[in-house]
Amino acid sequence: MADFTVVVADPESGDTYQLDVDGQDANRFVGRELGEEVDGTAVGLDGYTLELTGGSDNAGRPMRSDVRGPNLTSLLSDGGTGFEPTRGGERKRVTVRGREVSEEVRQINAKITDRGSEDVADLLGEGENDE
Repeated sequence: MADFTVVVADPESGDTYQLDVDGQDANRFVGRELGEEVDGTAVGLDGYTLELTGGSDNAGRPMRSDVRGPNLTSLLSDGGTGFEPTRGGERKRVTVRGREVSEEVRQINAKITDRGSEDVADLLGEGENDE
């Protein structure tokens, strides 16, 4: 059974929310690819639409949108997700996960693309009593 931590970014306010998703709601993410849109009801945001922007697996390896499928791949990278070069021309072999969400993924990053009528903090129960 799938079990994810979904990190939802609100580009309008700049806030992020970490939500644990399991069971039926987590199965809505399995098989989706980065860049796809998902209904926000899976994480408790009724009326909202989320775009999948990234994620990582249980070992911390990042998902890359230019690698097909859900499997691990070792590639020679000159920069981008999974490797940040420190000097010009530097390349490195890195292990990354493909763009498809699978059971091995532990964190999914998403951003809000379409908004509902209610406020995000109110829907998630994080209203006025924040730190």
